[in-house]
Amino acid sequence: MSKLTDQDKFFDLSDYGRPFGKFLAKQLKNTRFTPIHVTILFGISGLIAIYCILNKYFLVAGFFIVLKSGIDAADGELARLKKTPSYFGRYLDSVFDIVLNFLLLMAICYVSKTNIWLTFLAFVGVQLQGTLYNYYYVILRNKSVGGDTTSKVFEYKTPKALPGETQKSVNILFGIYTVVYGIFDKIIHALDKDAYKIKTFPNWFMTILSLYGLGFQLLIIAIMLPLGWIEFIVPFFMYYTLLIGVLIGVRKQFIH
Repeated sequence: MSKLTDQDKFFDLSDYGRPFGKFLAKQLKNTRFTPIHVTILFGISGLIAIYCILNKYFLVAGFFIVLKSGIDAADGELARLKKTPSYFGRYLDSVFDIVLNFLLLMAICYVSKTNIWLTFLAFVGVQLQGTLYNYYYVILRNKSVGGDTTSKVFEYKTPKALPGETQKSVNILFGIYTVVYGIFDKIIHALDKDAYKIKTFPNWFMTILSLYGLGFQLLIIAIMLPLGWIEFIVPFFMYYTLLIGVLIGVRKQFIH
């Protein structure tokens, strides 16, 4: 099952890891590897990247950051191939992402001697950027007939466990998810509370929006590190957050 129907598919700048993710998922389809194993693997790749940053192996760090994006695409692909959708996996993926994002920026802060409070503001900005992308993207997925609806527009209620997972495990991961993502979700929903009423979003708008997708954010970091621009990463993401107002303004003005 695809996340979107053909008419709603768009060129996603943040989804460059999808071809590798599909390839990896196909190799694992008839093995004992589960989507959860793949999620753990992308977490390991992210931790290796962080270790490399701390030791100033910036080119290698960039490689593992990009590899993490490719592996990240594989867990969902494997779940679709094996027809084993999972709320546990969906929330575990998201929790891993936010933890790795925080550690990644803190590692950059430590090595570059960037102010820790500015780094924390950049982290908040990165999460708000990603939340805006996910907010509109999940709306589109839920409106798309036959699309993937594992993710919900409003994650306020613990979902019922799917076959193959326990309700207790879903409850625990959902609780963690709401703690770490709740404030960002509330801020974005408040800024554009009527977005869920839109029937669909134009492909051009979603492509521009994908500049805020996690994959594209990580690609920017992966490029800036080996170029010796580590001192500019935190300031960049602080200013990059200003695009949120522009995108929401475009949505409200032109997409009804």
